[in-house]
Order: sequence, then C-alpha cells, then structure tokens
Amino acid sequence: MNYFSISCHINTKTYKCVVKKNTILALILTMAIVACKNFNEMEIYKFTVKDRKGNDVSLSDYKGKVLLIVNTATRCGFTPQYTELEALYEKDSAKGLEILDFPCNQFGEQAPGTEEEIHEFCQLNYATKFPQFKKIDVNGENQSPLFAYLKAQKGFNGFDPNHPIGKILIEMLSKKDPNYDKNPDIKWNFTKFLIDRNGNVINRYEPTEDIKVIEKEIENLL
Repeated sequence: MNYFSISCHINTKTYKCVVKKNTILALILTMAIVACKNFNEMEIYKFTVKDRKGNDVSLSDYKGKVLLIVNTATRCGFTPQYTELEALYEKDSAKGLEILDFPCNQFGEQAPGTEEEIHEFCQLNYATKFPQFKKIDVNGENQSPLFAYLKAQKGFNGFDPNHPIGKILIEMLSKKDPNYDKNPDIKWNFTKFLIDRNGNVINRYEPTEDIKVIEKEIENLL
C-alpha cells in the first residue's frame, strides 16, 4: 500500500484524508491530528479554581474522572437538588464520578453568606461530601473563566415548560429579554455541565432537567 488514511474527530465531526506514505505532508497531517485530539482532551484541565478556603485547585487533578460541574445556591427552589446530587455522588464516586459545586449569588441573591456558612448549611441539611468551591460569578465581566469556557462549549438548552419552576423562569426571563434563550449565559441556579474522562464537555443540563436523565448519561460515561 502506497497510501494510508488518517482521521481526526473534533466535537461531533470527523475529518479524514488519504495521503501517500513517506511524504512530508503525511508527517505534518499526522502531527496536526494528534494536536487536535490532545487540544480537545486537555482544554478543560488548563483551568485553576479556588476551593472554599481560597486555595488553588487545578482541574488537571481530576483527569480521568467523569465530572458534573454545578452552580448552586442555598435559598433557591432548586436547592433540594442537593439531595439528588449527593445520592448520585455516593452511588458513583467510587466508579470515577466527581461533582464540583460552585456557589453563585447572581440569581435572586439566593446564595448569601460566606463559603463556610454555605458549607455548614449543606453539611447540616444535605450531608454533602462532594467538593465545594469558592463562590463565583458565572456571567458578566467578573465571570469565572471556567464557566465562560463551559458556556462556549454548550449553550442554553431551554427550561422544561412543564416544570412548575420552569414556567416561572420562562415568564420572568422572557419579560426582561424576549431573546434570553438565544445567548449561552447561565440562566439560573443548578445549571449542570457533564464532562467525560477525556475532558470533553458532553452536555449541559438546565435546572429543570430530571436527575434520572443526567444519571443515565453519567452511567454511560463511567
């Protein structure tokens, strides 16, 4: 065989080409494909975040794990989702699941208090064991670079109109901005991003999404 085929899978697209052996072009294309693959796998791991005590934590510490990244609040109608998240964590953490909890006070100021107060609330009411990080902004000029990246990877998926809180959010946000659903900003507390073991952003779930749907997709990645 004087020719061989090489391919590169980037997000949902696969790029293929056939080149002649022993050519400079073959070498260049092969190196480019390896670089593309490694770029996709490594992008999420370049970020450093602060834990709840203010210490730096590199997301590279979670290489090889399935991640569920969540912006949370302690005084929200969705706050009871902590129970579902903790149950999911207890069931699948030994298999490689990590849930990363980022409190955010941007939505109705529903995450008041210090990081320690938030942590104590979660411990007392939901006995959470998954990592909790420093309070952040997920939108705007002071937004977390991590969440800016996540939003760029997966845009808004829409609220379930049959969910009681979903109906309220749709009405409230559409009054403020009829085109609110056209931009990728985080719309409310408990938006979730699913990351596979290679660092790819697989899906985004709005807070009205049934936890069973998320659980099934996690199980497929573990």
